[in-house]
Amino acid sequence: MDDSFEDLIASYVENKIGISERFMSDALADNLKQNLINLNNESLLLTAGIGNSEKFALDGTIRKDVIYWLDKKHNNVFENEFFDIIDAFVLYLNESCFAGITGYEFHYSLYEKGDFYLKHLDQFKNNSSRKYSMISYLNSNWKESDGGELMIHQNKSQQKISPVQGKTVFFKSNELVHEVLVTQNTRMSITGWLKSD
Repeated sequence: MDDSFEDLIASYVENKIGISERFMSDALADNLKQNLINLNNESLLLTAGIGNSEKFALDGTIRKDVIYWLDKKHNNVFENEFFDIIDAFVLYLNESCFAGITGYEFHYSLYEKGDFYLKHLDQFKNNSSRKYSMISYLNSNWKESDGGELMIHQNKSQQKISPVQGKTVFFKSNELVHEVLVTQNTRMSITGWLKSD
């Protein structure tokens, strides 16, 4: 597990975008994906908004996905396994990089065909607690024609990252403008933020 953590940190240090191809096992990704599908079938996912509780809005011209917040109180065995990995990564990050992370929040995210999320930063103007963004993808057999890439903009260049199962992306929440390109297939992930309150 430390190897995947070091992959994230080393690639982040090199390029401001950390990428690990093996942050979680295929078995865990499959189980989390099934959780997400079940929640969606039960109509428990909510339309995602923009902003936070102090300045929240629903705007389908900017963002079109549905989400469900993960919580240890749900006592879901697979979500708790995911949280165990995140706890271990936070400990590793704090010990190796003195990051000062004190908490986190994560949600499932589901994009249907035609959905997207326009350019944005992940840190709110009125709240700077989000320090790092993390996205773990749950899409097996993803093809280039499926679209839905994460597009990161930095230094007048663009980097496309395909949402392939097992891949996790890590970057500073206040640094990199990014977007989700229009997807041509159902696109699933766990998206969240490491925080310092």
